[in-house]
Amino acid sequence: MHQIKFVDEANITNKKILLRVDFNVSLTDGFTIADDARIKQSVPTIQYLLKNNNRLILVSHLDRPQTRDPKYSLRIVVEHLRLLLPDYPINLVDDFLSEEGKQQIRNQKENEILLLENIRFYAQEKENSQEFAKQLSSLAKLYVNDAFGVSHRTDASIVSVPHYLPSYGGLLLKKEVATISKTINEAKKPVVAILGGTKITTKIGLMGRLMEIADYLLVGGGIANTFLCAQGIDVGQSYCEYEKVEKARQLLFLAAQKNTAILFPQDVVIGERTNSENGGVVKKIEEIPANGDVLDIGPETQAIFGSIIAKARTIIWNGPVGYFENPAFARGTEFVYYSITQNQDAVSIVGGGETIAAISKEEYLEKITHISTGGGAMLEFIETETLPGIEALKKGSP
Repeated sequence: MHQIKFVDEANITNKKILLRVDFNVSLTDGFTIADDARIKQSVPTIQYLLKNNNRLILVSHLDRPQTRDPKYSLRIVVEHLRLLLPDYPINLVDDFLSEEGKQQIRNQKENEILLLENIRFYAQEKENSQEFAKQLSSLAKLYVNDAFGVSHRTDASIVSVPHYLPSYGGLLLKKEVATISKTINEAKKPVVAILGGTKITTKIGLMGRLMEIADYLLVGGGIANTFLCAQGIDVGQSYCEYEKVEKARQLLFLAAQKNTAILFPQDVVIGERTNSENGGVVKKIEEIPANGDVLDIGPETQAIFGSIIAKARTIIWNGPVGYFENPAFARGTEFVYYSITQNQDAVSIVGGGETIAAISKEEYLEKITHISTGGGAMLEFIETETLPGIEALKKGSP
């Protein structure tokens, strides 16, 4: 089996390159990019390839359009890229399958960057159509994947294009793989994993894997409610995956076998999701009222979590521990974040779309060792140590 070859390990010059990036940014009001971190993180790969006289055709998706919908157009990303790369003309290809689109790609000028319109405007992308992958491949001589954040997908532009073109990993993909692998495989103890978010369903495999390496597993958010139910605690009207309660019990049993201390909220903030005036009321978990909605961890839980984070040497965090979209219930998540930034003796990895959205406007981001561009991709990589997009690159490696 080939290993991945990365762009800085090869002499790539004067080539037309199909570069898969992850520009799936969140938008404010549909018109403004809320956080451009994902775009900025691929700029080094773009600049590296451009300085060697290559011509780039960028491929990305934005959100989950069901049809060709202008509100999911990448036009807004083109405008932002022009600010980040002012020395290069950057243009959108509205439809690369149309005659006009094909002509635009054929006539691509030196130093001109082309960005294909939202690749999910084509149903064949999610269907992983081989014909579609061939059409994409025909646009270039080489393929580069710099989209770690979507490399857990089995979409045509991720897993099938490498079958038809010599393929390389980009600098961001290299950084993500190297940093996460090193953190997991050479983790200094104590290892503290913090898991939040809503659903336990997507994190069952990961929790099993984390119990192999973590000394402490701190659980908040909707996931914690399911575990509290598994321990016979009534969570009132709070979000809970009742069908996963038995699975949660099995994970508790596994944690005991692996000597992983798994900690849940001891107190919680009860409130109304839409009420930002009133910060809710703090209740012990045994006192959650029948009509109560748990929206954050309480101060006692913050203190417990904070003391464990403070003594960690390796920290892995995925998922907010409260309903952070309402600032009244973002205190727990902010406390976890600041606790991590205060521990400068630890290697810290933070990932996940919601987690990054929750901390994107915070200070001290530079004190986090690595902020991953992947949410699901980061979790799956920790769990399996590979991803479909990575395996495809190995097969397509020259």
